Amino acid sequence: MLKMMAVGPFQANCYILGCKKTMEGVVIDPGAEALRIVKVITGAGLRIKYILITHGHPDHTGAAGELKSIVKAPVWIHRLDAFGLRFPPDGELFDGREIEVGTYRIKVIHTPGHSPGGVCLHAPGAVFSGDTLFYGSIGRTDFPGGDHNRLIMGVKEKIFPLGDDVRVYPGHGPASTIGRERRTNPFFRQ
Repeated sequence: MLKMMAVGPFQANCYILGCKKTMEGVVIDPGAEALRIVKVITGAGLRIKYILITHGHPDHTGAAGELKSIVKAPVWIHRLDAFGLRFPPDGELFDGREIEVGTYRIKVIHTPGHSPGGVCLHAPGAVFSGDTLFYGSIGRTDFPGGDHNRLIMGVKEKIFPLGDDVRVYPGHGPASTIGRERRTNPFFRQ
């Protein structure tokens, strides 16, 4: 079960991912509009187990505190991006960590470059890429802590090997596939 909604003035993608068997779910990047997110969660009948943040920029973290207080779920982020929260995180997303949600697992892939603690979240058949990889583009690397070369290498070495058929759900804009980005994204064409 997957619901995507663009929230806030920067239209950041917030994802609600759930297991139909157990009705457990996670929220990825609640950047704004907490009450709208809660309405979707309630409509889907999900019990939120975790709130996961791909990176610490405010368009991805802005509603985390309010959402946490409503759904009573812990907020997890990479320690290098924890500055982006207005409160201490409840858990840490680190490279290789696996998070159980219902009958499936989400694996954390540390992909710094857009921010020092940026992560992608790999679920069965999908990768939630935050602002690391977009449809036809990549995240900005001119912010403090950004590193263009690290971002490019991270995508090539850690994301592309997940397989061409894996869907890419980015932090902004439409979804894609790894195969499409590997073949046509101008930042990776040889």
